[in-house]
Amino acid sequence: MLEELRIENFALIDSINIRFSRGLNILTGETGAGKSIIVGALGAILGDKADTGVIRSHADEARISGVLLVDHNPDALAWLSEHDIVPEEGTVIVRRVIRRNGRGSVFLQDSQIPRATLQEFTSLLFDMHGQHEHQSLLQVDQHRKLLDSFAGIENQVSQLASNFSELTRLRREYDSMNQAEREQLRELDFLNHAIEEIDAANLKPGEEESLQEELEIISQAEKIYSHLEEFSRLSSESRGGAIAYLRKARDELSFLTGIVQKLEPLLGRFESAFLEMEDIIESVRAYNDEVQFSPGRLDEIEQRLMQIRRLEKKYGDSIEEVLQYREDSAAKINSIDSWQERKEEMEQQLSELNRKIGQIARSVSESRRQVAGNLKAAVEERIRPLGMQKAVFSVQVEPRTGENGKTVCGPSGTDQVEFLIAPNQGEPLKPLRTIASGGELSRLMLAIKTVLSEADQIDSLIFDEIDTGIGGEVGLALGEQLSLLAERKQILCITHLASVAVRADNHIVVTKEIEDGRTITHTRSLSEDERVTEIARMLSGDPVGAASISHARELIGKYPPKAGLKRSESG
Repeated sequence: MLEELRIENFALIDSINIRFSRGLNILTGETGAGKSIIVGALGAILGDKADTGVIRSHADEARISGVLLVDHNPDALAWLSEHDIVPEEGTVIVRRVIRRNGRGSVFLQDSQIPRATLQEFTSLLFDMHGQHEHQSLLQVDQHRKLLDSFAGIENQVSQLASNFSELTRLRREYDSMNQAEREQLRELDFLNHAIEEIDAANLKPGEEESLQEELEIISQAEKIYSHLEEFSRLSSESRGGAIAYLRKARDELSFLTGIVQKLEPLLGRFESAFLEMEDIIESVRAYNDEVQFSPGRLDEIEQRLMQIRRLEKKYGDSIEEVLQYREDSAAKINSIDSWQERKEEMEQQLSELNRKIGQIARSVSESRRQVAGNLKAAVEERIRPLGMQKAVFSVQVEPRTGENGKTVCGPSGTDQVEFLIAPNQGEPLKPLRTIASGGELSRLMLAIKTVLSEADQIDSLIFDEIDTGIGGEVGLALGEQLSLLAERKQILCITHLASVAVRADNHIVVTKEIEDGRTITHTRSLSEDERVTEIARMLSGDPVGAASISHARELIGKYPPKAGLKRSESG
């Protein structure tokens, strides 16, 4: 329940504070006084979008706050507990700041929250019916939502929609997999062939460089032979080569060290160098004995290099890259194998989801059919006092069918729900969109809201000019129905009808005045005498005429405030 609403720098409002009571709170005033502005501010603290255009000129920000009584609403209390927000003396404070830079903020108690979260919370406490909301009755899908609300199956339908969305996603993925299956098989063949080809080549890392070096040697075989022979001749010991001369030189140096002792270290160095030279010459001679320059080997190397380079052209720029391609291909094959497993899993998931959706859809459909008659009777009971005494209302629940005539399931189930009405006796039932006038739609929506309010825990209903197109006896009946509804709910109602306003438990007037050259909207809760004047104005436009004053007193006298409700002040 809304106990207090404070608005600052919002449109034409500088600063006002409105206190609301239980029961029927009526807001009246001249056209253009600012009643719709108050409704806009109400919407802002309920989580509606608000742009910077609502900020009063010469102000940097607009502020709206509300004190909400939550102690009698279990759903709201559970929500607050879940979000670790603690009420104080059964109330919470909502604050909304709208800044010119677009960086607004929302607070619930001391916790800053997203606007969508505020909307989620306040939806448990308030239901706002705008001037044109009755037009939503022309949308057939809205009929289904209203019936589901009456049946109390919104959670089931939400679960059904969630499952249906998941089913749609899985079907899309499954169909995509089926379409790609041929391509997957082609890729599988290619990858297997690549692995077989690479494995057959038995490649070794570094092999290409080794073969290239060997090829370079074989291609210069004659030069290598010639230089090896010359090296052998020059270093030979038996044919006057270098070793023979070095050996003689060593003997001479050895002789000298026997005479000149200081040459002895040099002899040691000479011996070491001589042994090293012998080892080098022996190694070259061994290589000369081992090396074979076979024309057949040249062909082998060239063929092997051609094979390696052919694989590199297809699978990578080096043996290492080719081998990595082989590993990657093996991983892809495993992935494709698991793809088939995933496909089988998806088939099982699709089957399970279809079964679950069918089960929920059947339960939802059964609930709708069971309560359709109850909703029909309840709505008819409430529209007849509203000037539709002979009207017949019907809730049609039929299977949703496809082009082949078979029942199909959608996100909301297998039913097509539509409200039908025959406003006058003897007329056949027809869809609302083809027959109901704006006034009839308004009255029908009020009847439905009244019925639904009896089945939910929402504390407050807000009606913005629901009396559009209504007057006379119907206006009296509308006031009576709002008054009856206010026995169970807090009602906030903006009206132009005196027959509705006289039922007020708390009558607030909205005025527009010029102060220091600026237009400013004010509100105040009316005393008994002020109510008489305001009702007189609403009746005839003459707030001081004897006849209108008398008529106003008579009407107010018929409908005193309900016991236990005390009018509060606002300013």
